[in-house]
Amino acid sequence: MTPPASAPLPPDAALLHEAALAHLARFASSAAGLARVLERRIARWQRAAAVAGEAATVEQQGAAARLAAREVVARLVAAGVIDDAAFAATRAARLNRAGRSRRGIAAHLAARGIAGETLREALPENPEAELAAALVLARRRRLGPFHPSPPTVALDASETRRALAILARAGFSRAIAEAALAMAPAQAEALVLRLLRG
Repeated sequence: MTPPASAPLPPDAALLHEAALAHLARFASSAAGLARVLERRIARWQRAAAVAGEAATVEQQGAAARLAAREVVARLVAAGVIDDAAFAATRAARLNRAGRSRRGIAAHLAARGIAGETLREALPENPEAELAAALVLARRRRLGPFHPSPPTVALDASETRRALAILARAGFSRAIAEAALAMAPAQAEALVLRLLRG
């Protein structure tokens, strides 16, 4: 019979700080995102410690670790290591170039803990950027000006509805979707290239 495993040591501020820096070295993160990473680490420790330790003690140590994690995140924010505004602006620009709509970008950033004024400032304001993002998606999905049929062949109503539905599900307004689908291929390609370079 094997003896019961000894309880792993609870994560303290130093261990959580190291874990936070290791995560930030590999991934860009918002303050809320980093807090979730540390919370998952604490939850994993609690599950492992609950097998070998006393439930009440594990719960107390888990609460202390969560408090330490909040302090670690606050220190990193104060030191400028985590900058939600810079994270949001960079991520929004990348998502726009990848063909995501304003609504899609807002949902993505909100899921990563970006809210309020920081979220509003990160979203692209230029209507041309929204149209270019719709064209990036159209190019990837071979819709509208990027459809494989010759430009002189008109698409039937069902193809047009399908293309509009794809763009609508991606969060683009009907006006933007219709403008993207009606654009001439050369003009559409030029706008996409301008977005990707800019």
